[in-house]
Formats: sequence, C-alpha cells, structure tokens
Amino acid sequence: MKPDSEENRSNLEEPLKECIKHIARLSQKQTPLLLSEEKKRYLWFYRFYCNNENCSLPLVLGSAPGWDERTVSEMHTILRRWTFSQPLEALGLLTSSFPDQEIRKVAVQQLDNLLNDELLEYLPQLVQAVKFEWNLESPLVQLLLHRSLQSIQVAHRLYWLLKNAENEAYFKSWYQKLLAALQFCAGKALNDEFSKEQKLIKILGDIGERVKSASDHQRQEVLKKEIGRLEEFFQDVNTCHLPLNPALCIKGIDHDACSYFTSNALPLKITFINANPMGKNISIIFKAGDDLRQDMLVLQLIQVMDNIWLQEGLDMQMIIYRCLSTGKDQGLVQMVPDAVTLAKIHRHSGLIGPLKENTIKKWFSQHNHLKADYEKALRNFFYSCAGWCVVTFILGVCDRHNDNIMLTKSGHMFHIDFGKFLGHAQTFGGIKRDRAPFIFTSEMEYFITEGGKNPQHFQDFVELCCRAYNIIRKHSQLLLNLLEMMLYAGLPELSGIQDLKYVYNNLRPQDTDLEATSHFTKKIKESLECFPVKLNNLIHTLAQMSAISPAKSTSQTFPQESCLLSTTRSIERATILGFSKKSSNLYLIQVTHSNNETSLTEKSFEQFSKLHSQLQKQFASLTLPEFPHWWHLPFTNSDHRRFRDLNHYMEQILNVSHEVTNSDCVLSFFLSEAVQQTVEESSPVYLGEKFPDKKPKVQLVISYEDVKLTILVKHMKNIHLPDGSAPSAHVEFYLLPYPSEVRRRKTKSVPKCTDPTYNEIMGSLSPTLKCSLEVLDASHHPTSASKLAGTTVTCYHIWVICFGFCLFVCLSAQCFI
Repeated sequence: MKPDSEENRSNLEEPLKECIKHIARLSQKQTPLLLSEEKKRYLWFYRFYCNNENCSLPLVLGSAPGWDERTVSEMHTILRRWTFSQPLEALGLLTSSFPDQEIRKVAVQQLDNLLNDELLEYLPQLVQAVKFEWNLESPLVQLLLHRSLQSIQVAHRLYWLLKNAENEAYFKSWYQKLLAALQFCAGKALNDEFSKEQKLIKILGDIGERVKSASDHQRQEVLKKEIGRLEEFFQDVNTCHLPLNPALCIKGIDHDACSYFTSNALPLKITFINANPMGKNISIIFKAGDDLRQDMLVLQLIQVMDNIWLQEGLDMQMIIYRCLSTGKDQGLVQMVPDAVTLAKIHRHSGLIGPLKENTIKKWFSQHNHLKADYEKALRNFFYSCAGWCVVTFILGVCDRHNDNIMLTKSGHMFHIDFGKFLGHAQTFGGIKRDRAPFIFTSEMEYFITEGGKNPQHFQDFVELCCRAYNIIRKHSQLLLNLLEMMLYAGLPELSGIQDLKYVYNNLRPQDTDLEATSHFTKKIKESLECFPVKLNNLIHTLAQMSAISPAKSTSQTFPQESCLLSTTRSIERATILGFSKKSSNLYLIQVTHSNNETSLTEKSFEQFSKLHSQLQKQFASLTLPEFPHWWHLPFTNSDHRRFRDLNHYMEQILNVSHEVTNSDCVLSFFLSEAVQQTVEESSPVYLGEKFPDKKPKVQLVISYEDVKLTILVKHMKNIHLPDGSAPSAHVEFYLLPYPSEVRRRKTKSVPKCTDPTYNEIMGSLSPTLKCSLEVLDASHHPTSASKLAGTTVTCYHIWVICFGFCLFVCLSAQCFI
C-alpha cells in the first residue's frame, strides 16, 4: 500500500544560509554509514531543501528514521522530485541500506543510461548488489542479462563473476540460477567458448596441484610433463579465448617459456601462442592458494581513478594489469612484458643496492642509451610514480617492498600483489612493517631530479601528486560507494564501517584543495624521509639473494630477462673519436650496438686500466689481449699512439670470446654513463613548468572567502646565499597594521636547498581592519602602493621575508599585485 504524500512543497520557507552550508558540510560524509544519528536527524529535517547541488540522494534517503508507511511515502516523494547530476550517483542506492524496491528500480533506470563499457567497469559491485534484491525477477537482474546480450565483454565478465560467486555461503543458489539464465541467453557459440575456458582453467589447476605436491628437485620435470596436457587441449579445441581478456585468442603453448615461481604458493608462469599471427605470445600467471578477489577489487578501483584522471585530461602513464579470480583461491594474473622488480635491480647493484641513491637512475641509463629514450623513460616514471603514490595512499595498500614494485625499461613504475590494503599492515613484534604513507624513496627522487641537477623537478612532482589527489577527492562518493557495495563480498580486509572510514580519512573530502595540497605534501616528505622503507628493501634483497635460482623467478619479470644481455650481442664495436669537451683526461668513445644504433660514452685511461684488471680476475683461465700501459708509449705523439692502441685493445676485447664480450663488466663499461645524444650531456629534461630565468621566486596561493584569508606557501626557486651556497630556507609572514601586536606566521625550514618546497598553510586569518597599501622596499623603508602599482588599493598587508629578500604580496577583492 502506497499512501498519498503531499507533492506540493511550494509553501516552504527559504532556508537560512547557515542551514544550506550545514547541509553541504554533512554531504561531505558521502555515505549514510558515516553519518551519526544526530546528523541524520538534521539532514532528514531539512530533506526538502536538499538537491543535487548541496547533497546526494543516497545521503538524504539514508537519513530517513525508518521504513514505516509515512516515511517511505516521503522517500518516494523526494525520489520523484530528485534530479540526478550523473547516473553513477545512483550506485549508492543499490547498497544494503536501501531494500525498497521502488528506490532500487529508480537506481537501475539511472544506471541504464551508462554505455556498456562504462557498466562493465562496475560489474563486480552490481553482481554483489543482487544479494540485496527481493527476488531474481528484479530490474537489476534484467539489466545485467540485457547488457550481456548487447556486449560479449559484459557477458564474459559476468560469466566469470558468477562462476566465482558459486562459492558464496548463503547466495550460492541465486547465483547458480543467474548463471543458468546467462548461459540460456548467451547461445551455443558463446557457451561453447565458456566451456573451453572452463576446461583450460581446470587443467591449469590440476597442473598447479601436481607441481606443488612434487619435491623441489622434481618440480621442473613435473611441470614439463604436465604441460603436455595443455598441448593436447589445444589439439582438441584449436583455439580458445583467454579468460583474462576475451579479446585475445590463443592457439597453443610455448613449452620452453613455461616455468613456476618460487614463492609460497608456487604459481605457474604459462606462455600461450597468440592465434593472431601478428601478435606476440601472451604470458600469464596461474595462482592456486591465493584469494585474488581482493587484488581484483584494488585493481578495479585503481582503474576507476585512472579513468577519472584521463577524463580530466591528465595521463598518469599507469600500467594496470588484469587479474581474474576463477574459483575458490585460484585465478589468473596478466604478466606485463619486460617488467622487472625493483628488488632485482637492487640485487644487480650489489649487496647494499637498496641503500644507494643512484640505483634506479643508473638502471634506466643502462637501458636507454639515446637521449630521446632516456627523456621518455624519465617522463613516464615521473607521472606513473606520482599516480601510484596517490592511489596506494588513498587505498592504504600495505606490505610494500621492492619485490612488489616493478619497473619497465620505458620508465613505467607499477605495484603488484595487493593482499594487504585499507591500512591492514603486517606487524612484527607489535610494530607495523609499513611505516611510510606510501613508497617514495630518495632513490626515486634522485632519478626524478637527475641526481639533484634539476631540483625543480621535485617541485613539479609534488604539484602533479597534489593535482592528481585533488581530482580524485572530487569523486570521493563514487569510490566510497564502490567499497560499500563490496562490504558483504567476504573479503578479509573489507568488512565494516571502519574500513570505509579509513578511505574517507585518506580522501579528506571535507578539506579545501589548499588544505589537501598541504596534507599530501606532508605525506610525500614523510615517505621520503622514512628510512625503515629502505631497511625493509634491504632485508628483502638479502633474503632473496639466497633463494633466487636462474630457472625460477620470484616476480612478474620474465625468467629470460635476466640473461637477455648474455644471449644477444649488444655491442658490435667501439671507437675513440677524440678527447671529451668536458675534460682532456676523458676519451670520447662511440659505441655501435648490434641494431646499428650508436651512443657515446666518456672514459679515462684509468677506467680502461681498471676494466682490464677486472677482466683478468673474472676470466683468469682465458688469454686476454695485452693492455697498452703507459710505459708502452713513445715520448712524442703519445696521444695519437694511445688512441690507436686503445682502439686496437677494444677491438680485441669485443672479439676475444662471447663470454667476455657480453660480461657484465664489459657491457656496463661501454653502455653506462652515456653522453651527447644519450643522457649526460643532454639539456635539462623539463617535466613540468619551465623556469628559464634564475631570479629568486616565491610561489603563493591566496584564497579570500567569507572574510577569511588563507595563504598557502608553495615553493621558492633559485634562492642562494651571497656566497652562492644553498640556504636553510623558511618563509615568514607579517600581517599589518596591528599597533599592539604583530601577527607572525612561519614555515618550517628546509635545510640546504636552493629550491625548497613547503605547501604549508599559514593559517586562516580574519582581520577586520583595512588600510592603505604600504610596501617594504629593498632598504626596508615603506613605499606607497602608488609607486608600485600606480594606485592605492584597500587590501591586507603581507610581508614575505626570507634571507634579505623582501617580497610583497597585495590582496584585495579586485587586485592582485
């Protein structure tokens, strides 16, 4: 029975401005679960003053005091009058908080406005929302089946979500019926494809179990034998679509490229032959014993955030790999080609590789010899590192160490393994292992700033992080709704309101952009100064050094990647062109690669001598060419003779044997520290705003709203002491005139830096006095505003004083000088 409700609300009085502001403040909670009972009563009392400009519909309806007839009637009235700002606002109406069928029907009508590709993005939540329906003949179920008929991608994703949901304790029968309905609608061809994929997963599961049950020394043999079952499978079916991505079709197995990983779960690395003759082979990881549903959720949320950035015109160069749970504690993970763990890079850098500052920079220099490639890698790292800093902070991703951070040679950084999130950090002796808000270490800063040569890059990095963070904060409601809809999915670390509160506190939707910028900058500095992160990386590196075997890998990286240099000849020849422009003690050497590309490097005679000594120790059993020591030189024309002798020596070294030519010391000697068209002699790489001049600058953001003045000190640039050295800089503010007191604000000091970053708010000031403008000139004497700006304006006085530099900012409603 639906009692009549009063539709005519035209006699409502105009609400007070304070009331509207309070409603807007309450709306920042984003979900009814985070509202106290008192705030719910307030919001419900003013329900007819709420609209899509100052509140959201799930908040208003979620504040209703109960489900009695009169209240439900009022809710339906609001529902009919409400104008949705966007379809995704309706997601919040499909949570467990709204059992009313009329409300859920309106929510589905809104979601029906989404395109298939957009709906596909939120399919896991919609499958969970089926639990809160009254029966299976609901608008939501009809929407899912209808879209499955329109899109193979939707049908395919829905099939595997429902197969995985068969493990549900209480809703198993519902999901089985829904799966049967999907298969009935899909038709024979698609059902045959589903059957092939299901059989493929069954075979992979059997292989994984047999590899696990085998002894250590027999596992590789067992794997080779069992791979034959996959070959028989493809002989029977010819082709099969990949469950991870139905757009990819596979036709066989690359037997030699299959292996297993040495982690506890012993996941399989399987390489399929692409049915597309123009496509590369496809490598995946099959995991058994790990619940991948949480990884799926984290990667989905990261994809949602990346899409938000792209819609705002911001490409963060994110690599987000695919992950699919195919049953209870099993699933598939996409392998990213040419990706290497940071731990592996650290191991190649020596025992204390994680503690070195130049490890990452050196690795990218070795793999990007051309200037254009290096600049592209630096730019990709700059953006992707910022993106992952933001997403891992918001989601509270834990268990971060160098074995689950990966890099590609093209500069992309990304994270893997999301078994711990929402701040559920592992503890050791009662102490959290994850001590930093996110992973941003000094070696990452070292690469971004090119070894400190471009400190402005760090400022640009902070600006990018804060911009990306503020963009995501505007969509806090969407992220919280997606998490809330998964509360009853049975995930171990997403089970209650406290988990939603964690993400809410990280998003800080109640903050202004300036406040959020200041907050995230503190988190960047906190992460940068967190030494336990490096210590944790060192421990992991030492632990893995003894466990790594060449035939097995511990990460997403391909096993053959580690021996790439030893299986292909990277250097054809090397020739001395003359002396370097930088120093007469350095020889400029042109290196020709196997692909006919060339690069330049600079080496001293002492470095050549050191290389020869290293080769003698490493290849003691081989006959090496004689080194042209200094005593071989004549007294005249020694430069010409040395050029000739060293060129002859390099020719012999590069042809003495395959083992010597492709050894690490020879390759690193010729391929590291490249110059000119490579890295070192290149002009500065501009990643953000260019600052062509070297004048001292201070960057401020000043906000004046509701007679409240807010000042954010962002950065200073090109600040030097009289002797040219870097100062320990801080900024002081004085608000005048105050005859009896001086309102003074001061930032923290940044030690020994010419381009310090602050992003500190100097407090919110609400002065009532107004006066004529006066400026402190270089001699600390007042100067009228007319001399500065040609006119006198009414404004606040702010003196910004730092190290004898006197900077003045004038603010008024109309004028900014």
